[in-house]
Amino acid sequence: MADSSSTPAASGDDTNYVVVARRYRPQSFTELLGQDHVAKALGGAIHTNRVGHAYLFTGARGVGKTSTARILAKCLNCVQGPTTTPCGECDICQGVSQGSDVDVLEIDGASNRGIDEIRELRQNVNVRPSRARYKIYIIDEVHMLTTQAFNALLKTLEEPPEHVKFIFCTTEADKIPITILSRCQRFDFAGIETRSIADRLAQIAAAEGVHADADALAVLARRANGSMRDSQSLLEQLLSFGGERITVEDVQRLLGTVGDERIEALVDAILVHDAATALGELDRAFTQGVDPSLLMDQLLGYLRDLLVAAAGCGPESFRFTSNAQQQQAVQTGRRLGVDTVLALIQVVDQTLSRMRFSTYGRTLAELAVVRLSRMENLVALSDLLGALRSGGDVQVSLPAGAATMSPGDPKKKVAESPVPASVTTMPEVTDAPAPAVAELTEATVESVWRNALARVTDSLGVAAGFADGVRLVAPNRLAVVFSAQYDSYADLCRKPDKLARLEKALYDATGRVVKIDIEVAGNGAAAERSNTPAETRPAVKRNRLKEVSEQPFVRRAMELFEAEPVNVDDSQVAPPE
Repeated sequence: MADSSSTPAASGDDTNYVVVARRYRPQSFTELLGQDHVAKALGGAIHTNRVGHAYLFTGARGVGKTSTARILAKCLNCVQGPTTTPCGECDICQGVSQGSDVDVLEIDGASNRGIDEIRELRQNVNVRPSRARYKIYIIDEVHMLTTQAFNALLKTLEEPPEHVKFIFCTTEADKIPITILSRCQRFDFAGIETRSIADRLAQIAAAEGVHADADALAVLARRANGSMRDSQSLLEQLLSFGGERITVEDVQRLLGTVGDERIEALVDAILVHDAATALGELDRAFTQGVDPSLLMDQLLGYLRDLLVAAAGCGPESFRFTSNAQQQQAVQTGRRLGVDTVLALIQVVDQTLSRMRFSTYGRTLAELAVVRLSRMENLVALSDLLGALRSGGDVQVSLPAGAATMSPGDPKKKVAESPVPASVTTMPEVTDAPAPAVAELTEATVESVWRNALARVTDSLGVAAGFADGVRLVAPNRLAVVFSAQYDSYADLCRKPDKLARLEKALYDATGRVVKIDIEVAGNGAAAERSNTPAETRPAVKRNRLKEVSEQPFVRRAMELFEAEPVNVDDSQVAPPE
C-alpha cells in the first residue's frame, strides 16, 4: 500500500490535496488486486525477456488497467530493471507514478483521436528516449481514435523501433479494428471481488485514521460492483463528513438506499402475499428519501441471491446479501424454487426497464410490489406431471384475489360463444412430447396453465400472466379469461403466432393437443372476436358494416350527404329509432 505520509496531502495544505483513488494507487504487481493472471503473465514476460511491443488492456472502469500500464512502465525503465519489483524511489519510478516522466507518455485517446495527432506520434517514435531504457506510449480509451487514425498507426504498431513500447487501455474492445487487435497482446481485466474491495477499503480507512464498520465497507464494496476506483470515490465522500467512524447508516444515507432489514421485510411481505404490508414498507422507504429505482435495484440483487440459493449454491456465491441475511436467504430461495424466483426477477427487471423512461417511478415500484404479492409459488412441472400420471390429488393454489371461473357459477359468468369450427393449427413439435396425461379437470387446469406460462418467457408470457382465470370448456379446450382492463393483453394473446406458442407450451406440459380460447369478461364483442377464426374475421367485419349501412337513419344520412346542398331538406330526416 502506498505510504500516505509521503504524499502532498499529508502536509495539510488543501491546495495540494490528492484524492484517495490516486494516493492509494497500486505501485507494483504485488499490490494489484484481482488481476493475478495479468500480473503473472507480465512478470513472466519480463523474467524471460519476452516483453512484447504492444499490449491491449481491456475491462470495466476502475479495475486497474492504467495502473497496470504504469507498473509495467516502471518495471521496464527502473534503474534496477528490467525487473518485476521496481524500486519506486528513483527519478524514473517517481516520474511514472506522478505521470510526469518524459519517456512515458500518457495520451488521452478521446481528445487526441485524429489522424494529425497519430502522424505526430509516428514522427516522434523514431526519437530515442532521453534517459530511460524505453519510450513507452500509454493511450487511454484507445477505442475513441478515428478509423483514419487507426489506419495511420498500423505500420508503426506492427514494426516499431526497438526502443518503443505501446500500451493501449480501453473499456470497449469491440470498437477497436481487428487489424489493431491482431498486432497486440490482449489482457482482459476482470471485476474485483467484493471481499477484496472491502479489505482494501479497510486498509485505506485505517491509514486515514478513521474507524469503519465492516458492514459499512461491505455495503460500499457491493455498490462498487467490481470497480475499485468507484469504491474509493465513495469512501472519499464518507471521509469528507469529518467523522471518526463510518457506520452502515452513514453509507445508506450517502447512497440513498435502504437497509438490508428493510429489503428482507419487504420480501417477507411479498412471499406471504401481504400487499398492504409490502406497500407500507415502500412508503416508509420513500419517506426517508430513497430513490425508487435504487430500491428496486436492491430488490433485484436480493432476488438474484435467492435464485442462486434455489439453484443449489451456497452463501459463498452471494453478491448482494449481507452476512446476517445469508442463512435466511438460503432457506427462502430453496423453499420457493427456481421457477418462482425467476418469475419474481422478471417482474422486477421489467419494472426497472420501464423506470428509465418514466417519471412515475414510485407508482411503477408499487405496481411491481403488488404484482409480486399476488404471485403464487409455481409448482415444479415434473412434480405436477408425476402427480397427474399417478392419479393422485394435485393441490392448486390461486393468486390472492383470483377465483377459478367455471361455466356453472353465475357470479363469475363470462361471455360465452359457440366453439368455432376452425381452430389454430397445432405447431410442429420437434422435441419428444411428454406422455399423455389423464383427462384434464377443473382441479388441475389452473396448475397446467401456470406451468405452461413458465415455458414462455418473452412478452407473451407477461401478457398471458395478466389473465384473471382459466376454465375448462371441453375435455381438451381451455378458456383463458381477461378482465376488461386487460383487453389489450388479450388482443396480444389472440394473435395466431402467439396463440400457437401458448398451445405448444400446453402440449409440452400435457402431451395433449389442448386448444385455447381467449375471452374478456363482460365484453361480448371481445369474446366473439376471440372465437372467430382469423381467416373469417374480414368477412365478419364486412357483415357488420353492411348491417349498419342498412339502418334507415344511416341510409337517409348517406343520401343527404351525397345530394346537392340546395336539395337538402332537414324535415325529411327521420329521428333515430
